[in-house]
Amino acid sequence: MILTTKDTIDQTKIFDQVKDDSCGAIVSFIGLVRDHNSKEKVEGIFYEAYDEMVEEILKNIEKEVFNNWNIKKFIAVHRTGYLQVGEISVMVAVSSEHRKEAFEACSYGIENIKKRCPIWKKEKTQFGNDWIEGVKINE
Repeated sequence: MILTTKDTIDQTKIFDQVKDDSCGAIVSFIGLVRDHNSKEKVEGIFYEAYDEMVEEILKNIEKEVFNNWNIKKFIAVHRTGYLQVGEISVMVAVSSEHRKEAFEACSYGIENIKKRCPIWKKEKTQFGNDWIEGVKINE
């Protein structure tokens, strides 16, 4: 399962979907909206994505993960819309027979989502709203 969604990310549901009885490891990464940036207090974040392109890139990342590691399942979900501090913005979960593959595949997944997916964020702070530079589509 790979997608962008406006819905709350349910980590328990994703855990249940990535779980496989043949696997001895599940590794996940959960990204949260934090309450500050380098300069000021953050009240929330608005995520905007080019959904079709993000989902195509996520499919490519998924293929790359399956080609490079011996894993059973890969799930990547990124939230869009307005999120409050503490909410889950992104989750990647991987199951495999052994932990090494699961850790490496999960790390590769989140790093490539952050580098390659056209997802932008606008931070709401006490001083206003600021778009944070993200991925450039032509990269």
